[in-house]
Amino acid sequence: MMNRNRYHNKAQAFPVVLWLLLLFVPSGAGAELLIRITEGADSAIPVAVVPFAESGSLPAGDKVNSIVQADLTLSGEFRPLDPSKMLSLPSERSEVYFRDWRLLGQRYVLVGKLSRNGDRVEARYELFDVNREQRILGETAAAPVSNIRSLGHHISDRVYEAITGDPGIFSTKLAYITLTGEGDQTRYRLQVSDVDGKRAKIRLESREPILSPAWSPDGKKLAYVSFETGKPVIFVHELATGKRRKVADFPGLNSAPAWSADGRSLLMTLSRDGNAEVYRMELANGNLARLTDHWAIDTEAAWDHAGRGIYFTSDRSGGPQIYHMERPGAEPRRITFGSRYNARPRPDPVGKYVYYVHQRDKSFHIARTSLETGEESVITRTGSDESPSVSPNGRLLIYATRQNGQGVLTVVSADGGAAYSLPASEGEVREPAWGPIMK
Repeated sequence: MMNRNRYHNKAQAFPVVLWLLLLFVPSGAGAELLIRITEGADSAIPVAVVPFAESGSLPAGDKVNSIVQADLTLSGEFRPLDPSKMLSLPSERSEVYFRDWRLLGQRYVLVGKLSRNGDRVEARYELFDVNREQRILGETAAAPVSNIRSLGHHISDRVYEAITGDPGIFSTKLAYITLTGEGDQTRYRLQVSDVDGKRAKIRLESREPILSPAWSPDGKKLAYVSFETGKPVIFVHELATGKRRKVADFPGLNSAPAWSADGRSLLMTLSRDGNAEVYRMELANGNLARLTDHWAIDTEAAWDHAGRGIYFTSDRSGGPQIYHMERPGAEPRRITFGSRYNARPRPDPVGKYVYYVHQRDKSFHIARTSLETGEESVITRTGSDESPSVSPNGRLLIYATRQNGQGVLTVVSADGGAAYSLPASEGEVREPAWGPIMK
């Protein structure tokens, strides 16, 4: 994809002079992303998340029920009830009067209790279908006292799955790049945070660009492109240990890493043979297989949902378009036709849609094409959008855009019906990558 800002322009210039040695920061605290809900869904499901009863000495600060309420709101699919409007505050089944919740127009009600046992917090919680007056979820979960947020996100995941049938994504992580400063003071930081922008940590810092973070399927590693040596090089970074390995440092372009479903190989774009082509590298031995062979530029590959074929961007038709190769060696098939510019394909995990950057009327949006019907839909309303990444349950999409002249991240529901933005507390933020659901 030909990017359109100074961040990417500098990266594409292949800088030779390195102003400062790369700074490796394994777990430094990063600047958290802020949350601004910009649009809700008209069809959001009303749900009451009752403040949990507490016993024992619990830490001040984050409350589990507040985390759950915020998570469900951010999904765009739920409309939690303000606790000040609740007629009672039950903590178990015997205290739930379904008639009261029906009068308040609630479809579901979540109640629970928190207790402390040594250095751990235990949550016993129940979810009820108000109309059927039935319990649909009842569990006990625990976490260290210092990890209340993870406990809240876990409960959110379980509630979301119990109601929708799809796994929740609130315990997953985001990777992204922040950019601060100008000139000699420019800093690029690879950061990892919760999906709500909290608990951000810097994983890498440099005066030279960092691009294209990509999660391994087990969520333990990131692949990315770094210009720390004065040219684009692909690294694999173990998050737990901070160990990094240079995996692609060929002459010319080394870019756009994307993991295979088994975590054993990476797709990447290389120009080692003179033209930008898509390759697959086996990480155990570095063996390369060339997957495209054309005079045009082929880049930004991603595995399809079945893990057998790839989507990629190519200008072989005269401008950037999305192609699908059903298997290595097969003839690529063009799948986008709605404009002269469609790039950076990102398929959903179930094979229903492929998302990409789409130009229309001199603006860049995120669009999707139905893989069944070929119908194209533009799903974003902002005008300088790039770098789409699909949530692991296929229900949400995160992308980079600009608001008031600042680079921010925006999350939208897959149909564009709800949205919230995640600006950085300082500087600009871009290149988002949504992490996997951890088993």
